[in-house]
Amino acid sequence: MSELSDAPRITQLPALAERGATVEGPPRPPPLAAPAGRHRALGLPLGLLRTARPRQWVKNVLVVAAPAAAGEPLSRGASAQLALIFVLFTASASAVYLINDARDAEADRAHPVKCRRPVAAGQVSVPAAYTAGALLAVAATAAAVVLCNDMTAALLSAYITMQLAYCVSLKHVLVVDLTVVTTGFLMRAMIGGVALGIPLSRWFLITAGFGALFMVAAKRYSEAVQTEGDGRTRALLSQYTTGYLRFVWQLAAGVAVLAYCLWAMESSGPPDSGLLPWRQLSMVPFILSILRYAVFADRGTAGAPEDVILGDRALAVIGVVWIAMYALTVAEL
Repeated sequence: MSELSDAPRITQLPALAERGATVEGPPRPPPLAAPAGRHRALGLPLGLLRTARPRQWVKNVLVVAAPAAAGEPLSRGASAQLALIFVLFTASASAVYLINDARDAEADRAHPVKCRRPVAAGQVSVPAAYTAGALLAVAATAAAVVLCNDMTAALLSAYITMQLAYCVSLKHVLVVDLTVVTTGFLMRAMIGGVALGIPLSRWFLITAGFGALFMVAAKRYSEAVQTEGDGRTRALLSQYTTGYLRFVWQLAAGVAVLAYCLWAMESSGPPDSGLLPWRQLSMVPFILSILRYAVFADRGTAGAPEDVILGDRALAVIGVVWIAMYALTVAEL
């Protein structure tokens, strides 16, 4: 009876509103339209930013690796140049992420985790991701040609070309996919020295290259362990055996440690220079960091390198100690 008795009053609401009468009822929709519109307006830029993977930008700090390894003091101009290289490499990597997510949108929608990526979730359209990625790639290359030396521009262009080739086909080629990802890390570590005209040590290149391969292979191994028997995993990962990937990260870890120790034991000055042999002592935290990281690799929990390093307090402390010792080593060079 109450529903029937309320019906006449409900039908009279439009008429009362037209006469300016005050009517109690639920909130009207117009006030909510503006915030929703603002949210939609910010949706595309925020989606593009998320697709550019801000958390991955920390990897580009490697651009200072070569000058640091050479023990070169940085002037204000050199520091500005390295900051520029960091920005250009970040733009290049972001361009690759945008294009990669646009290409893999359909496959990502079927993935339990990657389906949350903005392109796969529909927050960013595929054409928008392609356009933003292409513009970033062109802008980064053009800026490198204008603002950097020829070798730096060539190295950055090679990085973009290699990564785009990886997105299109190379990530489906066994072993080559590991090589391309490792080379991307090595290029980050090299480009700072190339930009400043600093000669690159052979020990630096070997340690950086095999250290990167260690982390890449450990990540692949962890993915293989976690998705073993899961039909939703990517086809290439299923072609690797866990035994092979374990062999790769163990081999890479051994070579990286050996190369670093050979560098540390190499004579760089008078035997009595410095208060302590910081160069030799820096081997201890370096080896400990490899051993600690290998714990996560062996468990199959070595995901993204930045997550492993920043997520484990002991590994972070070891890293800080190594940086301090390495800084003292560089100060003595």
